Amino acid sequence: MIGNVEIGFPVVQAALSGYSDLPMRVIARRHGASYSVCEVMLDQFLLSLTKRQKTKHFLDIADEEHPVGGQLMGAEPEQFSLGAMKLVEAGFDIIDVNFGCPVKKVLGRCRGGFHLSQPSVAIEILKRTRDIVPDEIPVTVKMRRGIDDSVEARDQFFEILDGAIAAGLAAATVHGRTVVQRYIGPSRWEFLREVKQHVGSEFKILGSGDLFNAEDCLRMIEQTGVDGVTVARGAIGNPWVFDQARRLAEGQPLPPPPTLHEQARVMREHFDLCEQTYSVERAPLLMRKFCIKYSQNHPQYETVRLAFPRLKTRADFETALSEHYAVDGPGRYIPRELHGSQEEC
Repeated sequence: MIGNVEIGFPVVQAALSGYSDLPMRVIARRHGASYSVCEVMLDQFLLSLTKRQKTKHFLDIADEEHPVGGQLMGAEPEQFSLGAMKLVEAGFDIIDVNFGCPVKKVLGRCRGGFHLSQPSVAIEILKRTRDIVPDEIPVTVKMRRGIDDSVEARDQFFEILDGAIAAGLAAATVHGRTVVQRYIGPSRWEFLREVKQHVGSEFKILGSGDLFNAEDCLRMIEQTGVDGVTVARGAIGNPWVFDQARRLAEGQPLPPPPTLHEQARVMREHFDLCEQTYSVERAPLLMRKFCIKYSQNHPQYETVRLAFPRLKTRADFETALSEHYAVDGPGRYIPRELHGSQEEC
């Protein structure tokens, strides 16, 4: 449970800037993710959002994907809380405040991970957001373990965390890297254990960082004692990770990786959702990055990936599938070194 929202199996789909839109979330849901978070949205963007065809998809939610979280990022406490209400009105079940994004342009505008360096402003944002959001909708926060590895940054982290609890938030997602670290070097899981021990059993902690397969997910829960984990980069083009984690948790053996025909079926399913969410014209362009990620499951990835960067039509997509996925065969688990540096906000 996060607040009064039943989450279910505690391996969930993280917010991913530029990725975790409705199609990706629905595919994750169909493969065992019991909760997902939309890609982060700026408060300014939300307040100016209209029902125009080009932008309305940001607030689209599929009936089948509840519970789903809306994630918000911004600089000013008052504007931030008004943006949160836009997410409430759209129908998101949980409102998540982003204090974790390490992208330079975000930090430069005093958003995301920058707030970890100014506890008073961060706590004011959390208080205002919790005050304006209806009581029955939980508010959560996404954090990194600090701006950097200084003692001051550590103290600021725990000041904000304690402030979140005092403000009535229901949970925090904690990434084991610092903001300065971005995605370089390992995520410090022992910090997650310390955080969970600090807050006790009432306040939920979700862990994040270096979760690239089902074994990683269960290992983080076991080693740190966190209440659940959010899979970010490890889930792009790999929705099977959620069902694999469920099966391992039930004591079953790890299922084999998806076959080529299974991969093609899910890619078509994703493409269909993309056409429905955006348009037939836009879908091929938006699917390029996803198809490249899906192709990492193919044993001939280095060749297969080249078929997708220039997709312009559904016919181009079907041609690529007929060339590389027509004959069924075993897939592979995605090699760890292929998980690049997609911006997880």
